[in-house]
Order: sequence, then structure tokens, then C-alpha cells
Amino acid sequence: MTEAIAETIGEGAGPPRWQAIAVLLFGACVIGLSPILVRLTTTGPAAAGLWRLAVALPVLALMTRRANGPIRRPSRIALVAGVMFALDLGFWHYGIKYTSVTNATVLSNLTPVVVTAFAWIFLKQRPRPLFLLAVAVAVGGSWMMALEKGGGPGLDPPLGNLFSATTALWYALYMLAIGQGRKTEGASRLMFWSSVVGAPLMLIAALLLREPLLPTTLLGLGACLGLGLMHVAGQGSIAWAMGRLPTSVASAVVLVQPVVAAVLGYLIFAEAIGPMQAMGAAVALGGVVLAQWASRPRPGQAAA
Repeated sequence: MTEAIAETIGEGAGPPRWQAIAVLLFGACVIGLSPILVRLTTTGPAAAGLWRLAVALPVLALMTRRANGPIRRPSRIALVAGVMFALDLGFWHYGIKYTSVTNATVLSNLTPVVVTAFAWIFLKQRPRPLFLLAVAVAVGGSWMMALEKGGGPGLDPPLGNLFSATTALWYALYMLAIGQGRKTEGASRLMFWSSVVGAPLMLIAALLLREPLLPTTLLGLGACLGLGLMHVAGQGSIAWAMGRLPTSVASAVVLVQPVVAAVLGYLIFAEAIGPMQAMGAAVALGGVVLAQWASRPRPGQAAA
């Protein structure tokens, strides 16, 4: 299985754009499983993040050695990515605990707003007006999904929604760090070192918050192991694709995650999908498609 995953997010150069988008969509759909698995772990939220990174580390180490040879010291951008990802996991997993799966995933995926603004201001990646419209459409669809049930079920929906919305900031900074890192480093190496940094931070958070570290059921253990494999296949695919697509485009495509999470939340936890949520899902996906069309290379760029 390691060889198959390595082939999926390997370091080969110059694939067609559609392949990068296909891998990105695959990764986003896999990550859509994350809130379901977090709910099933029977550990604490931060502890679930620890399991996710710890289980993934041996696989990522093998993939990094296969792609790049001996593992070298981490770059600064990999360390930054690890800190941002730890914050992302911590806030998101607590959002999943306190609000619905759909809301937690939708609000945490408002990342395109932050990424597009940051890339425009600091990285001089000026988006086309049609791309800005597409992001607005996708985010609007996501909000329609979140507002359907006035906050959705959960232990404390307002608090969970706040945690989830804050996650968008950390995830945006993580994606920007990965986008910059992929200019000089392979996906597996970035993933390995960001996981090395994030795992102890998750452990410290779990201990400080006195969370249960170990799953109490076989299903919980399976969910913990599944989080690690999902991290390699899902987040690894996203990191690979970000070396071949603009960060703003990648952040818009991953908005398919809330749609996957909403469907799984309905099937597994009976979180009803109302008419507004269904319409919101269609609008969000339409925005993603429009974003891809708006970001296609111009004829002169394609020739270059």
C-alpha cells in the first residue's frame, strides 16, 4: 500500500493540469472522512490529532526516503507548516466535538477568503475578477449549508462554530506554507516534517486538557488508525497538487470537503440534510467549477 500511495503523491515533474486537479479533488474527498473518524475515535479531540500524525509518520518516513534518499534536517517552512497544522487540527477537532460535522467542516473551509487575500497582498498573485466571484459563490454555498439548521446539533454549537471558523485561519496559513515549501521541496518531505512538529504539540495539548489518549473500543482504534492513513493519502495528495497549482486555486477546490462531510454525517450520524443544505452543496460545487474555469491559463500563458 505504501508504494501505491507514494505513486499517487510522488515527486515526478510536469503532469498535465487536469491530473493535479484530479489528485487535489481526491485528497479533498479523502479529508472529508476526517470529522467522521474523529467522532468515532473515543479519544479526546487533540488526542485524535496525535493519533492521526503518529500513525502517519512511519509511512511518511518510508515515502520520504524513497523519494529523496536520507532524511535531511527540516526547512523553516516545514516547521512553520507543522505548527500551523497542529493549530488547525486542535481547533477543528474541538469544533467537531461541539457542533455538527457539517458545520465544523463548512466553517473550517472558509480558507479561500484568507488564502486569496493573503496571496493577492503579499505574494502578488492577483486573481481575476471572475475567480473572486467564484470564491464568493463557493463560500456562499458553504454558508447556506451551515445555516440550514440554525447552528446544527452538538454539545455547544456556538462555541463549536467559533472553533471551526478560527480553523480557517490556521488552515489558510498551513496551505500558504505548503504552497511556498513545494517550490523547493517534495510533498512527502514537507508532510513528514510537519507531522514530526505537529505530533508532540498535539500530545502536549491533550495532556494539558486532560483528554483520554487511548481509544476505548475496537471501532475507536480502527478510527485512530484510519486517521493516519487518511492523513497520508488525503493531505499528502493535497500537498502534492499544491506544487503544481496556485494556492488560491487549491484552496477553492478543497471546498468539496464540506459536501463529502455532509453526506457522511447524514449516513452515519443521521444529521439531516435539508433543502437549504442541498442547495448550498450545489452552489459550493458550482463555485469550485467556476473557479477552475476562471483560473485556466490564458492562451499566451499556455504557450509559454
